[in-house]
Amino acid sequence: MGNPSYFLPSCFKVFTRTAGNRKSEKSKGNEKHARIQYPAALPEEICRQFSLTEITAATNNFHPKYLIAVGYFEKVFEGIVDDGHVVAVRRFNPDSVRAVFNEFQTEVKLLCQLRHQHLVSLIGFCNDKDELILVYELMKNGTLCHHLYGSVYDPLPWKQRLEICIGAARGLHYLHTGAKHTVIHRDVKSTNILLDDKWVSKLSNLMFAKMRPQPSYSNTSNVLKRIDSRLAGTVGYVDPEYLGGCGVSEKCDVYSFGVVLFEVLCARKVVDPTLEEYELRLPDWVRHCIGKGTIYNIIDPHLKGKIAPECFKIFVDIAYCCISEKGDTRPEMGEVELMLELALEMQEKADSQMRDIDPHSECMYGEISFSISVSDYSL
Repeated sequence: MGNPSYFLPSCFKVFTRTAGNRKSEKSKGNEKHARIQYPAALPEEICRQFSLTEITAATNNFHPKYLIAVGYFEKVFEGIVDDGHVVAVRRFNPDSVRAVFNEFQTEVKLLCQLRHQHLVSLIGFCNDKDELILVYELMKNGTLCHHLYGSVYDPLPWKQRLEICIGAARGLHYLHTGAKHTVIHRDVKSTNILLDDKWVSKLSNLMFAKMRPQPSYSNTSNVLKRIDSRLAGTVGYVDPEYLGGCGVSEKCDVYSFGVVLFEVLCARKVVDPTLEEYELRLPDWVRHCIGKGTIYNIIDPHLKGKIAPECFKIFVDIAYCCISEKGDTRPEMGEVELMLELALEMQEKADSQMRDIDPHSECMYGEISFSISVSDYSL
């Protein structure tokens, strides 16, 4: 499909004219959390350590009626600590404790010291009597994935989906640039984006994250440094360059986040073995449809007529740039965040204009004719 990043500067010209060349206002508010120091050893007072007795009391001895999620390595229970504080208790299966111990330590060290409104807060942990347990704030509305497909939930409105994506982008931008060490998540996906009771999105699961000192770029070149590491991630979301042995960088997270953006737009699984081979993987199917000018045909049917054309174009442009097969042509997360904010502004502006015409009608837009020429993405 060529080079998606070629089209990105034209998007930013639109953004500059419309909203000004400025940082996200909410991102500015989070600057007070930046430049967190990473001590050589984890101070005990930073993160609470629970005893197994406290955890079993909080979950009524891990009673099945408190079970809220089951993963490959763990089960998650709802619990009550400190006379009424409701939490999520993530208990790793006994037979997986040895296998996940290093990743468990990584998550504790990171989440004990990183604080951001779009990261899930770690309340404490338990490493007692061969048990590994993490205690988080409870995210009452579950995962983004469960609100997109395969559940009984009502479809999320488009503007709410945009707000969720913006929140997740802010969290990821913070991991990449907001602390003394760059943090690369390495497992960005819709099941690791959680929603609280006010529908604020928060990134979770930093067990596979990698840290490195900033800056990400060398003093002599503008080539992003990659870290050699054992492969981690989820099929369908993983950067193809990383799969090919190029190491891990922030651009791996950008690729995965781009896949999530199309997952949000199309409301289908990233890998669906029930489909024909050419539709099997969402990124491949999206590239095919964008090349044919038929991307609007594969979006979530509940969204048709609900997305303003200007918003749709900006959203698809930035998502497509994220899933460029070459990492050095993908945008940075700060750019992704700003473009998603612009998409929301365009949606709100169009909705307002529609209401001015007829205050009593539902905002509905016709089918969007949208195609991207391969030449638009070629250097």
